[in-house]
Amino acid sequence: MEFAEFAERAAEMEEEPADLETVGLVGELFADAGGDLDVVARFVQGRIFPAHDGTKLDIGPSLCYEALARAAGPNVTADDVEDRLADVGEIGAVTEGLDLGGQQGLAAFGEDAGDDGLSVSDVDSELRNLAAAEGSGSTDTKVDTLFGLFNRAEPLEARFLARLVLGEMRVGVGEGTVRDAIGEAFDVPGAAVERALQVSNDCGLVAEIARDDGEAGLEEVHLDVGRPVKAMLAQAGTAVDALEEWDEAAVETKYDGARVQVHYDGESARLFSRNLEDVTDPLPEVVEFVESELDVPAILDGEVVAVDDDGDPLPFQEILRRFRRKHDVAAAREDVAVELQAFDCLHADGEDLLDVPLVERHDRLTDLLSAGVSELVVTDDPDAIAAKEERALEAGHEGIMLKNPASAYTPGNRGKNWLKRKPDVETLDLVVTGAEWGEGRRANLLGTFLLSARVTDGEGYETIGKVATGITDEELEDLHERLEPYVLSESGTEVDLEPAVVFEVGYEEIQRSPTYSSGYALRFPRFVTVREDKDPEDADSLERVERLADA
Repeated sequence: MEFAEFAERAAEMEEEPADLETVGLVGELFADAGGDLDVVARFVQGRIFPAHDGTKLDIGPSLCYEALARAAGPNVTADDVEDRLADVGEIGAVTEGLDLGGQQGLAAFGEDAGDDGLSVSDVDSELRNLAAAEGSGSTDTKVDTLFGLFNRAEPLEARFLARLVLGEMRVGVGEGTVRDAIGEAFDVPGAAVERALQVSNDCGLVAEIARDDGEAGLEEVHLDVGRPVKAMLAQAGTAVDALEEWDEAAVETKYDGARVQVHYDGESARLFSRNLEDVTDPLPEVVEFVESELDVPAILDGEVVAVDDDGDPLPFQEILRRFRRKHDVAAAREDVAVELQAFDCLHADGEDLLDVPLVERHDRLTDLLSAGVSELVVTDDPDAIAAKEERALEAGHEGIMLKNPASAYTPGNRGKNWLKRKPDVETLDLVVTGAEWGEGRRANLLGTFLLSARVTDGEGYETIGKVATGITDEELEDLHERLEPYVLSESGTEVDLEPAVVFEVGYEEIQRSPTYSSGYALRFPRFVTVREDKDPEDADSLERVERLADA
């Protein structure tokens, strides 16, 4: 498929306000994609790689602006691109309005250069090459590659190429739309598509199987050791909620750690974070533990917890020190010890267990591991739940989890089968979408941060408040350094940021307010930490904000 045709179809989707009609447009695109179906299924969501693949383009806005400026000619600078973005407000529209093409540079003389139009496979191949660039000179290579693509792109193509590079297509197509479109395009049940997506975490693969092998092929898609799936998620709740809904609840400790998915292929183990990044290397003692304990292939879910010399849990920030460490892991291991607390088993010895009830999955887990398994107590007694919570808190943990004993494991689902209960002040995980420069001795640092909640079942974010308290000088310098690459534009003291970093924020109350676009405002918000283990799409939704406000 020519990239120009993809761009034309994407433009139609962008103009279509109705969800049902958008599904139809995406379905038609899939039906016409031919050999590029897997790529098209990802591109339409702003993805280059399957969801299970942690590879990043590692292209921030500044590098994209530099490549655009080069393609636009000697009279345009990266600052000019940023200034236009401040006026227009969206990089695709800015890019479409630039006079791109015809510039000379290294990337203009490759074997694929010339007057030939871009194909979908051209763009995919070049962006994969870009992602693979590393080491000395890799930044120049990335800019050269982008320049070459923009130099060959027609205006409409350039609009969606820029959005694709920055990971936001803005055409109203999310995972649910893709799921429904696959079903419509290839006449297969939506439930079969959803199931295959859950276990494969690869919309391109599922689309191809649906087209080529139909429902029977989708039913043969299984978990694959080494290919991570999304974690099952929890929502806030109480013991009363749990017992009213299920009659009895499975209760376990809520650890103040980092979520990991363990994959053991029978010889070696790999670990993946909640956002599906490979974190095997920073956690060698967890790898050693798993490889010494397991004797059959398995996929486990659990938390890695930092502990002191007595084995007592340390705060979440300590485990983040290990997750961040890429060099001198041995020294970090001496400074911060970690251990695995496994609480679920998704696969064991060739058998997928997603549909097996929770309590049976836990039994399989205890069969596999002789240690490092979270205790599970099933009870219908509120006093027993309270006692479990008290023991967890006394041991230094966050609180308890309440789970439906009969529930299946549903990757990526935040349903009512898992409830998290914390007795302390509730927190929200919110995306940083803007900032303001500080004052006084903090004048050279971003000091106040605009917070936004994820739009439920859609793209985009709605503002809910600003936070400036609870941040030490050291943390502020770190936050400034972390957020600076995501600056999109500036106006006076205000800065617009690409949604890329998630803050955990405490608050006293949620109030209805016209001040912010969400219709709500946080009363006395305070910074708790950066959620290193969460991407913006994992942040709390506006639906949760509404639920908490009405509680």
